[in-house]
Amino acid sequence: MQALYQLENDTKLGPQGALDAAWTAHDDEGPRDPAADVFARELIAGVQANLPDIDKLIEEHSHNWRLERMQRIDRNVLRIGVFELKHMPAIPRKVTINEAVELAKTFGNEGSSSFINGLLDRIAGTVNKA
Repeated sequence: MQALYQLENDTKLGPQGALDAAWTAHDDEGPRDPAADVFARELIAGVQANLPDIDKLIEEHSHNWRLERMQRIDRNVLRIGVFELKHMPAIPRKVTINEAVELAKTFGNEGSSSFINGLLDRIAGTVNKA
């Protein structure tokens, strides 16, 4: 999520540079988990490759909220959630939504978690993910 957030701010950085910066910010947490690195790369690449479709789906289901009016954190948490719902069938719907809500609680504002929960739940219903 932090890499996608950073890419919105600095597109010259590129996906790898944004991911490296996000990992570097957490170097004090110990060595990087190789599986987490692979998963993060997959999410970033997937979100970037499908961004127009993801953003369209978010806008279609976010009543009275244009994408550019959403907080950048919320927007990027939603993008990850929508990508997982649509393109990662091995991840259950409930896990995707719960993880997105936890990210919103950690990084968003007071209303972020409920906003993201409701919106991803609506979107999940349209992509037929159980």
